[in-house]
Amino acid sequence: MPNSVSSPLNLFLIGLTYLLYFGQLGVLVPYLGIFLDGRGFSSEQIGELFALITVARILGPNLWASMADRSGKGLGILQLGCFLTFATFCLVFWVDGFWGLTLSFALMMMFWTAVLPQLEVLTLNAIHSDANRYSRIRLWGSIGFIILTIVTGKAIDLFSSEAPIYVSAVVLLILFVSTLFIREKVVQPDVKSSAESAWNLVRTRPFVLFMVSAILLQVSFGTYYGFFALYSRDLGYSGQATGIFIGLGVAAEIIIFLLAGRLIERFGVKWILIISILLTALRWWLLGSAARFIEVIILSQLLHAFGFAMTHAASVQFIRHYFGNDFQSRGQALYISIAFGAGGAVGNYVSGHMWAQGEGAFQAYVFSTLAALLSAGCLLLVRSKNM
Repeated sequence: MPNSVSSPLNLFLIGLTYLLYFGQLGVLVPYLGIFLDGRGFSSEQIGELFALITVARILGPNLWASMADRSGKGLGILQLGCFLTFATFCLVFWVDGFWGLTLSFALMMMFWTAVLPQLEVLTLNAIHSDANRYSRIRLWGSIGFIILTIVTGKAIDLFSSEAPIYVSAVVLLILFVSTLFIREKVVQPDVKSSAESAWNLVRTRPFVLFMVSAILLQVSFGTYYGFFALYSRDLGYSGQATGIFIGLGVAAEIIIFLLAGRLIERFGVKWILIISILLTALRWWLLGSAARFIEVIILSQLLHAFGFAMTHAASVQFIRHYFGNDFQSRGQALYISIAFGAGGAVGNYVSGHMWAQGEGAFQAYVFSTLAALLSAGCLLLVRSKNM
């Protein structure tokens, strides 16, 4: 059977790409702090490095998305991004020190931003924007995150804090190779479309409030992404246990992704987002105030399904319908770059300075709680019919 855009083989390859892409996040997001701590970095330096490399996510996606929308060849952009990500990441094996590692990770992040927006567009085109089918394909990313988080946590226990960079290099290479076999739906760019038309959509009240909410939500994740693994270690848990905690949260994502399409259709984007973000605020409060109890950690990790999976699925659908075919790459890129870039950078920087080698853990999680509450509040100002 030819590998057409909607064939089972092509959908399998797309699912594999999600598995490897988010599997790589399962290696670096929880354990980059462990790696940097092993290199002798302070919590302030870890927070600053996270913030600096996250800034690379602001400009990169929009540049790549503009190229994809103009050419109609998003798959080529995705493949180039995967190759350059692998190539620049490998610099980490030859550089050391704050600025050397910052440069390596920032270059990697600049090219990494080419991947997800194009993958989302490619997937939605292949499945004709079916929310239920999207959720089933996207859950493979959660499976990849679980597997590689647990494997990397065990590798740290067996070897050293250097293990994450070796695992990452292997995953990035396989990711690039897998994208070479994907097929995409050819979409002719609309020559009548203009940057002014896209700007008219961006500056509307519903989209502005949506973006502010998304930014604040990612600000709230800064403490978790930057310091949860260190926090878990300080509480006396092994690297493998930390991997299991993180994997548990992502396992809950799988269940939510299977239900997300139907829930969004029933309750609408607005209320799905608000409820999910409020549950995220509860999660940060529990981690900050009662993480010494393993039951609390387990509950907080289960809530990850709402803070990430449900909010992401709802946000992708909102942007898809809001921007339509002409600007979908740029719409997804704006969401990923500004929310995850600017929001992540602020969250990482502030939490890094509040963490104080673990002594400021409670204050950092209170900051995350407040950011999530403000995020939910923004969406209350949006009319349901506009989302």
